[in-house]
Amino acid sequence: MVDFYTFMTTKRIEFLRVTHLRGPNIWTYRPVIEVWVDIGDLEDYPSNTLVGFYERLTTMLPGLAVHRCGVGEPGGFLERLREGTWAGHILEHVVLELQNMAGMRTGFGKTRQTSQRGVYKMAFRTRQEQVGRAALEAGRELVHAAIHNTPFDVTQAVAQLRDLADKYCLGPSTAHIVEAATERGIPHIRLTAGNLVQLGYGNKQRRIWTAETDQTSAIAEEIASDKDLTKSLLKSCGVPVPQGELVETTEQAWAAAQDIGLPVVIKPHDGNHGRGVSLDLNNRQDMDAAFALAKRKGGGSIIVEQYIPGNEHRLLVVGQRVVAAARGETAWVTGDGQSNIIELVDRQLNTDPRRGITEDAPLNVLAPHEGAEIILELQRQGLTAYSVPAMGQQVLIQRNGNVAFDITDEVHPSVAAMATLAARAVGLDIAGVDMVLEDATRPLSAQRAAVIEVNASPGLLAHLKPASGHARPIGQAIVAHLFGPMQNGRMDIVGITGQVNTTPIARLLSWMLYTQGQKVGLACKDGFYLGERCVDPHDYTSWERGQNLLINRSIDVAVFEHNPQTILSEGLAYDKCRVGVVTDVSGFETLSEFYIDSLDKLYNVERTQVDVVLAHGTAVLNAADPQVVEMASLCDGDVIFYGLDPELPALAAHRASGQRVVFSEQGGLVLAQGDTRVTQIDLNGHWVDLPGSAEWVLAAVAAAWALGMSAELMGAGLRTFEQTIQKHR
Repeated sequence: MVDFYTFMTTKRIEFLRVTHLRGPNIWTYRPVIEVWVDIGDLEDYPSNTLVGFYERLTTMLPGLAVHRCGVGEPGGFLERLREGTWAGHILEHVVLELQNMAGMRTGFGKTRQTSQRGVYKMAFRTRQEQVGRAALEAGRELVHAAIHNTPFDVTQAVAQLRDLADKYCLGPSTAHIVEAATERGIPHIRLTAGNLVQLGYGNKQRRIWTAETDQTSAIAEEIASDKDLTKSLLKSCGVPVPQGELVETTEQAWAAAQDIGLPVVIKPHDGNHGRGVSLDLNNRQDMDAAFALAKRKGGGSIIVEQYIPGNEHRLLVVGQRVVAAARGETAWVTGDGQSNIIELVDRQLNTDPRRGITEDAPLNVLAPHEGAEIILELQRQGLTAYSVPAMGQQVLIQRNGNVAFDITDEVHPSVAAMATLAARAVGLDIAGVDMVLEDATRPLSAQRAAVIEVNASPGLLAHLKPASGHARPIGQAIVAHLFGPMQNGRMDIVGITGQVNTTPIARLLSWMLYTQGQKVGLACKDGFYLGERCVDPHDYTSWERGQNLLINRSIDVAVFEHNPQTILSEGLAYDKCRVGVVTDVSGFETLSEFYIDSLDKLYNVERTQVDVVLAHGTAVLNAADPQVVEMASLCDGDVIFYGLDPELPALAAHRASGQRVVFSEQGGLVLAQGDTRVTQIDLNGHWVDLPGSAEWVLAAVAAAWALGMSAELMGAGLRTFEQTIQKHR
């Protein structure tokens, strides 16, 4: 064993390159951060040679005990650590664990040696780039501290990462919906730094903004924000609502209360989340104080309405049904004759682990000396936050604001029907309907009940993390509302990868699709095309520019050209494709900066195109390139081989097994499946004067066949495309 840190305290892990691969890549089909790590002299010191390193690292990060690593079961990484592993691999697991501790769960990571001594490529999954990069830096410092036996504040580091995650990651409600979409195979794109998210691609896409969708009417939102108008519409549709009036002064409020009858409720006309709401008001003094509170919280007109006894309930309506329901409960404390109300609340209520100040907490922390609603409630009882209640005295702290107790399975059908009617009356596809009910399990006809509000963009956390009861699959319900049972939000995508003829293949294929009448988008080296129109003549093979196709709502099908450099530096622009074309595995010499120094390593780059072919999709592969042929076994879908010579071994064997092939014969193109010649496209002398055209025409035709295009339309597309090229030569 070597007492390493006593003579090498200045040695550090260095990062040579840090890249966010935002799409499918050589590591995985999800975004990762790839790091080129130089561990320097640490190459000579695996973990089992560093005195005390194992103990220090596992003390700082006890969660490493569940990391599986190579053995495939919990404890696998610790076993590797004891036996001896290197700093790059250790850093990978430390970064993953720091992200997990910060609440950004992830588990994928890999570390591989390069041909240069001490230099490793390390990749780790991250759900957000800034958080991942910060975890990488923190992880390096933690590993250094464990090696050199120097201090490192894990708690502070995790807190900083958690703050970054809260700042940059999707909110919990939006993330829940996105996860539900992912479970259904629906891709997503985050359109802003906030919670605006696209589900699906092209003309199959839908959009969400937390609990709003692209079906949420702006008119309905305006109606929901006007409580008086909402109440009028609900009443006209037969929805029970409390009698009420809109007022501007305390005198008007008292007069309205006399007309309505005490007790009453006072609340802001434009308030939400229960702010400024006072219940069960029985005298002028309490009403004046409640009026002032509502003015501070809302600033506009005030509503005075009939008080309906019962508990507040929130029913979440998605589409035409109630998918979740929660009940509110009042909050009380019991005096002990010694403690003031602040102390009683802290001891009897705020110690509840369900209470907190973050969005994750289903119940809020209560502050009797700061919360205006609580201060007013105490005043009505002749108390302040600093009063000391007598032994056994019950003190009401909060009447509303605790609507977080799940009762979804208990709601009576008539109650649910009334909630959905209220949402339809306002015009919302997703609505939080607030009802006062004596008992949600009983029919409406058997109790006093009323709808008091209909909310647009309702909060979802009370149903995702209730204070009691079961969490509800809100995300699944919203995704099902946006997409039919057989829909996955995917338009047809074709990806073309290689170093030879990829641009002409992409141009020809998109042209054939265009002449078929489809709305086609093309991102290739020649530019960005919509149909026959070149929108931008610059190179569009990058990830960011490729996103332009995916977010375009007018496109039926998108064609992407890729090269190995893009896959290595950015990843593919999409997660999956219907057709993946690979032309060749050649030219690794141009990729030396990526440590790609052999055809085998280039093969691992270009296979990414085949890895992302959908199960109902097709890989189109060049039968003349042996390493491209090897990729056939990696495809989850079908395979079409293409080649000039029908006797190519791979093509002939594929055809013999009953599969599809495309080849050249007597001046034409043959599409065959097994022994059957499905069709032949006669070129009639076309294309003969375009150098090297034969092979890439085969690839484009094979891709068109994979998309279901008929031979007649392929022939028409070939002829008109050649004429277009000849015209501009």
